[in-house]
Amino acid sequence: MAYGLNIFSEIRLPELSEVKTTADYDLHIHVAQFGFPKLKSTQIHRRGVKADFGKDQNENLYLHWENIAGFKASSGKFLTIMPFCEDPNLLSLFTVSEALGLILFQKNYFLLHASAVQVGDKAWCFMGAPGAGKSTTAAAFIKAGCKLLSDDLTAIHFGNEGLPFVIPAYPQLKIWNNTVKGLDYDKSGLQPVSEGVNKFSYQPKSGFLHDPVKLGQVFFLHKARNRKALQMLTAAEIPTEMLKNFPLPVQLLSNEALKRHFLQSFQCAKSAQMWRKKRPDGFSNLEKWVLENIPEQSNAG
Repeated sequence: MAYGLNIFSEIRLPELSEVKTTADYDLHIHVAQFGFPKLKSTQIHRRGVKADFGKDQNENLYLHWENIAGFKASSGKFLTIMPFCEDPNLLSLFTVSEALGLILFQKNYFLLHASAVQVGDKAWCFMGAPGAGKSTTAAAFIKAGCKLLSDDLTAIHFGNEGLPFVIPAYPQLKIWNNTVKGLDYDKSGLQPVSEGVNKFSYQPKSGFLHDPVKLGQVFFLHKARNRKALQMLTAAEIPTEMLKNFPLPVQLLSNEALKRHFLQSFQCAKSAQMWRKKRPDGFSNLEKWVLENIPEQSNAG
């Protein structure tokens, strides 16, 4: 299970939660051969490989990762994988990232390149350029007792009244070795991941919940010394910042999809506070900021 979807997969996806259910599957992931439409280069890199993207006349969406795999997303219900390698860890990694994101896009979820945690009864999202500290900030909140909601790809669904809810992804947070040391995480509870050297996976499977959590705060993290430590975004800045943090090929955002993304950005801002924040210098200052911002009951977790 991931992002509220019951998933049946023909390949092993150890990152996801295993749930026993009698409900029908929302997503079928299967292995098959297929052809690609015309592909275009994207801004997306993973493991040093740049993704190519395409769309056919039937609205199927395609990702091509050289020497790794090709993916075809159909109607938000089927994800077809064409492996180019035999490494099951690589195939799983690339399946549960942008490829799964294509399915969420087809389901009209609002997507962000962000890490998210539950603080009290609200979801807090952390975004920013590579190295800004999204996962490190999330890891600090988790150490303080908050629940992980998502890492890297955050999906938001709008309820009946238009309120934004973060849909929990799956129980994995990837953090660098310096974060493990700086936040004093116990390495015996972490797993090395294939995504890079000195990177580890925190997998809180026993306490991971799949219930949607109302969006409360959004932080666009940065390290710029010439900016204020904390500044609320203006209405004009919100859609631009959200657009910068779209996690899939930008070619997807055209015509109606771009209009929907713009409107959903403001829907998020109606009920969530949005901030541009300088990440606190040093791990001790980060942990101090975290403790100042979480309700006491979070510490019990």
